[in-house]
Amino acid sequence: MGARKRISAGARKEAAKERTQAVLRNVPTSPRKMRLVTDLIRGQEVNKALDILKFSKQESSRRLEKLLLSAIANWQAKNEGVRLEESNLYVKEVQVDGGRILRRIQPAPQGRAYRIRKRSNHVTLVLGSRKQEVENISE
Repeated sequence: MGARKRISAGARKEAAKERTQAVLRNVPTSPRKMRLVTDLIRGQEVNKALDILKFSKQESSRRLEKLLLSAIANWQAKNEGVRLEESNLYVKEVQVDGGRILRRIQPAPQGRAYRIRKRSNHVTLVLGSRKQEVENISE
């Protein structure tokens, strides 16, 4: 491994240590339906986002609520001794990508067959702290 590659890999590892995220893979709902729910919580404070997801009617909101709780637990594991209420956590990024597609065939009239695409998605949720961003800007 070259020196430049080693240095950039080290910088990437340090940035990953400070970033708090949770990933949910192969969720059996279409990406479009999941994006409708993720747009509701993007940029919201963590407690408000949990309330929004808890009282939302969509089925994908239950999965997203568990993912948000997992991201909070990941943040607490990295920041021991810091209180959750004082940290001013918010949902910094939510990204929904298309996952694998299961292709099925449904019989149709006159000997034809219609293709059914059962879509899935991957969700990446990143948390940020407003207090840390204010400190970084002032420095």
